Amino acid sequence: MSDTTSSLPRIGTHALASRVILAPMAGVTDRPFRQLCRRLGAGLVVGEMVTSDPSLWHTRKSRLRMDHRGEPGPRAVQIAGGDAEMLAEAARRNAEMGAEIIDINMGCPAKKVCNKAAGSALLRDEALVAEILEAVVAAVEVPVTLKIRTGWCAESNNGVRVARLAEAAGIQALAVHGRHRQQRYTGQAEYDTIAEIKAAVGIPVFANGDIDSAEKAAAVLDYTGADAVMVGRGAQGNPWIFREIDHYLRHGEHLAPPDDAERTAVLQGHLTALHDFYGHYMGVRIARKHVGWYLAADRRLAPEAQRRLKGTFNGLECVDAQHRFIDEYFRHLRGAASEPRGTGVASKGTRAA
Repeated sequence: MSDTTSSLPRIGTHALASRVILAPMAGVTDRPFRQLCRRLGAGLVVGEMVTSDPSLWHTRKSRLRMDHRGEPGPRAVQIAGGDAEMLAEAARRNAEMGAEIIDINMGCPAKKVCNKAAGSALLRDEALVAEILEAVVAAVEVPVTLKIRTGWCAESNNGVRVARLAEAAGIQALAVHGRHRQQRYTGQAEYDTIAEIKAAVGIPVFANGDIDSAEKAAAVLDYTGADAVMVGRGAQGNPWIFREIDHYLRHGEHLAPPDDAERTAVLQGHLTALHDFYGHYMGVRIARKHVGWYLAADRRLAPEAQRRLKGTFNGLECVDAQHRFIDEYFRHLRGAASEPRGTGVASKGTRAA
């Protein structure tokens, strides 16, 4: 294992609180989830991707994505687009609104993003990459970071060249997802390219892709020499992963998993934050995917029980019913500890047979 007690990485003047970063994920890393992950050990959290086109910022979705009220610094905002001038203006405006780190998205594999020559589609045009990076860095006083994939496809694995362009342009940290765009999220992430990138540049490099445990994080850091790991899907339903990885990196031992009392408190608090942030109608609906992830991550439940509980929760239409479900879910688990795979919660928050 590498020296996991080495100094924490910095982005400009900002020292990270740990070597575990929450990856930006559209539709996931909203303010409630960012605040939760930060509280549970994430050294940096990055907001959902925001379009660089300010004419679209009036929409409810964009307004919510740009809402960082009450968050501790450094506040990191990710912007996406394919026009250098527009991205530079978006960076300026976000910095004026309080962003302390601007992150540029060149890693999103979604068709609707790539079809607009943004996200990972930009990796096909290295001249445009350089133009965008130089324009955004010149536009703001705050540090600018970049998130990329290893390339567009297996035959165009140009991550090292893009990393060198980034360093030359003044990018102050680089996150690399160990897949090319055509893989999307299939197959397994590879870390050879991340190791090559780390060896080729002097700026901090964050390794991303398939990091779902403390051991995996330590192994990836050791193999790549990266400065930190970035966790995305591994945090869905398991926000405790940040403190577990951080503890393992610092002490070389596993942290005890959260007990049911803490799990109950975290889920209830997350629900309340979602309801408050989105309002009751949207909050109830957005809570469904988060609770679905929590249920999927609970290894005490058989897949059939997970599906049944998810279906029950998805049928709930009011705030109080969702809160009752969480209380009854954990109460039933405690009462049926010897037979956890039979767990069920009825639609009105009472135990099911």
